[in-house]
Amino acid sequence: MEAFLVSVGIVAVGEIGDKTQLLAFVLAARYGRPVPIILAIAAATLLNHALAGMLGAWLRVAAEPGVLRWALALGFFAMAAWALRPDKHDGQTPVAGRHGVFAVTLVAFFLAEMGDKTQVATVALAAKYEALAAVVVGTTVGMLIANVPVVLLAGRAAARIPFRAVRYLAALLFAATGVWTLAG
Repeated sequence: MEAFLVSVGIVAVGEIGDKTQLLAFVLAARYGRPVPIILAIAAATLLNHALAGMLGAWLRVAAEPGVLRWALALGFFAMAAWALRPDKHDGQTPVAGRHGVFAVTLVAFFLAEMGDKTQVATVALAAKYEALAAVVVGTTVGMLIANVPVVLLAGRAAARIPFRAVRYLAALLFAATGVWTLAG
């Protein structure tokens, strides 16, 4: 349960103001079809984070425990610094074309998550916890907690979110997790 709750919390906070959240906003504003967008975000995140989780689980087994602990702590500290940097949207919106809103969102989200801080966090969390399924489901739920309101409200609430404060909170959570990892 701990792996699930920590995964949900870190990703839900870390995702606020992230490029994939901006992508969710743009897709919702452009297409106005929240259900296929939300379903595609869930599917893309589950697939992306399952792959990241498998990498983390492999690292947990392959790396020496002392080295892994320091690598994970440094990774969490790096994610804390990364969280302080605001993401910018590049202004391009994917075109739905003949494949529809679901397919466009699925591909766009999967690719946007590659190398993103929430994917890196999933690798680190899966390396830290033996409960791979709890980590993957937790990070996916965290992603949905952050993105579903954006899709449903299509920006009305975005103007009221204090993104700078949220970035600082995310950085604090990542740094605290790094300290917690070092403490064992």
